[in-house]
Amino acid sequence: MMGKYILAGSAGFCFGVERSIRIAEEALRSGPCCCLGELIHNRDVVEELESQGLRTIENADELPEGERVVIRAHGASSEVYDALNARQGQIIDATCPLVLRIHRIVREAGNALRRVIVVGDRNHPEVRGICGWCSEAAVVSDAEELSAWLEEDPSRAQAPLTVVFQTTQIRENFIEIEKILKKRCTNAEIFDTICGATADRQGEAIRLAQKCDAMVVIGGAHSANSVHLAQLCRRYCSNVAFVSGAAELDPDQFRQAGLIGITAGASVPPRIIKEVVKKMSDEIKIEETTAEDVAATVAEEAAPVEAVPAVEEEPAASKPDSEKTFDELLEDSIRTINNGDTVSGYVVSITATEVTVDLGTKHSGYIPVTEFTNDGALKIEDVVHVGDKVEACVVRVNDVEGTVMLSKKRLDSIKSWTDVENAQAEGTVVEGKDTEENKGGVVVNIKGIRVFVPASQTGLPREAAMSELVGQTVRMKITEVNRGRKRVVGSIRAVANRERKERAEKIWNEIEVGKHYEGTVKSMTSYGAFVDIGGIDGMVHVSEISWDRINKPSDVLNVGDKIDVYVISFDKENRKISLGHRDPDKNPWKVFTDTYAVGDIAKVKIVKLMPFGAFAEVLSGVDGLIHISQIANRRIGQPSEVLTVGDIVDAKITNIDNEKQKISLSIRALSEPAPARKAEEAPAEHDEEPAEDALVYEVSSDGVATGEAPEEVPVEE
Repeated sequence: MMGKYILAGSAGFCFGVERSIRIAEEALRSGPCCCLGELIHNRDVVEELESQGLRTIENADELPEGERVVIRAHGASSEVYDALNARQGQIIDATCPLVLRIHRIVREAGNALRRVIVVGDRNHPEVRGICGWCSEAAVVSDAEELSAWLEEDPSRAQAPLTVVFQTTQIRENFIEIEKILKKRCTNAEIFDTICGATADRQGEAIRLAQKCDAMVVIGGAHSANSVHLAQLCRRYCSNVAFVSGAAELDPDQFRQAGLIGITAGASVPPRIIKEVVKKMSDEIKIEETTAEDVAATVAEEAAPVEAVPAVEEEPAASKPDSEKTFDELLEDSIRTINNGDTVSGYVVSITATEVTVDLGTKHSGYIPVTEFTNDGALKIEDVVHVGDKVEACVVRVNDVEGTVMLSKKRLDSIKSWTDVENAQAEGTVVEGKDTEENKGGVVVNIKGIRVFVPASQTGLPREAAMSELVGQTVRMKITEVNRGRKRVVGSIRAVANRERKERAEKIWNEIEVGKHYEGTVKSMTSYGAFVDIGGIDGMVHVSEISWDRINKPSDVLNVGDKIDVYVISFDKENRKISLGHRDPDKNPWKVFTDTYAVGDIAKVKIVKLMPFGAFAEVLSGVDGLIHISQIANRRIGQPSEVLTVGDIVDAKITNIDNEKQKISLSIRALSEPAPARKAEEAPAEHDEEPAEDALVYEVSSDGVATGEAPEEVPVEE
């Protein structure tokens, strides 16, 4: 009887490899360029691209200045990108999107100070590239090596760990490592970064190896995914040939085999697979069979058994591929899809209108791009990527065209209702966007579910407009759910009150004099402003608002202003806090004493004239007195004989009283000294006390005058 062979449907190029080749070919249309390392692990493909002008270089130093360079499918480290940029290289990135995702994961883990563990072959370019996006990554090849690494330093099991897998790893390896991490590590993040296409290819190879008399695995010896395929096949089949092409195939090895399975690694082009199949067909006279024929043959050979009624199971409860029998997996590949089914698959292509999904069946699924986002400003490529796994609901099946229309929104809606019901039952807080003002309240969108929030539960003041919330992201509790009537009611106020109370308690537990807070001005009176510092209101007295003279808080503040405040005093028992807003470093007196000393000459502005002298502003908030005897080097009856309010004059600082914060100035000291006079000619003391509103000579720490009269300044003899 003539032998038969079955070719695995997943054999050959995966989307990542196919994408890299397509990118390289597009680049070559514009002329020769370089590739950093072999584009993929297949010499035939590499040599073909080299014949078109793709020159392989091993490191960035070999790149000619300003030359175009393709990053291979396995990716590269951040240092390589930096080195290429330093040589002004025009980078054409052909890295597999799934590898780029791993780069992003480990980079974020490193920024969060988490230790990265990479499961894979430490000498593989993909793994070397991954390690180059974080610091001190540990590389282990399997569960045994991971256990040894953890035992080497027991503290590692307590450290924050982020674990990723080389995209071509065996699924069994993931399962074993996941068990160890969950059992021994207290803070480990595990990311399943094994390529979905790789997992499917491995599962199919296992199914074939379990039933076939012999297996042919096509791939390069340095290709990780091809090596793993051969390893898996040898577990279930004793006659396995691992070849890179038809030239290495020995037909005599398969002459006694009734059924031969053929699979190929992700880097193997269709041409090489066809060459292997043709050689086998020509030399050992085998013919192709199909999965359906094999399933029928298996059914005929099986012993009759009592019929077992089918059991409907949720998709999540189904067995993983690695645990299914050959018959079960063959049935999966030809299973029918019905409207309303929930299915999952991997994104294989994205256009402006739809996303195509490989469901692992004879049908090709597609999802309109509008199912992923309603935001017209967002690009679909920013929301979903080739290689992403998506889950959707079947809307319509077209058996004639072999297509399935899918809806992500419909499935998301079903899940969202469940999430909302659980949130109500458990009293958890949910987050959504306020989309519209409705009669008597607002409507918040939570995962596609419309939630009505009555005006009394919005947390807004009674006189406030509901439109203030529209467009904002809010947190709420679900208070009522009726899926039948599609009615959901929530409360923003309940969450706001609880969170405000929690913040207030935290502030009271941590408050101390001098501590700074960012506060919001809530209200103002004539004597001060009330400021919310995150759950508690404190009062800033008008005298603590500004160093400048102000009449009322509204001179410098507005309700809603964000201001920096610090604690002056507090009373926990009566729940009162006194706050300050003035910056101590900007105290006018401090600024003055840091700037001037006795004997310095300052340019001052005359601000007030009195019978006994003139007041002059030295700095904003700091005035000094020029006694009438110090205005001119001659006797004058009134300061107005020489000075006018607004004059800018030079004056010498003759005395600084830090305790009383007084400054004495002299214009006369800058002119020629007058002839000595007799004591009896000294000017008499002023009979009249200066008016109260003129007593700004004594300047307080805030620049505000006190009520003391100026002391007499002695006249030079």
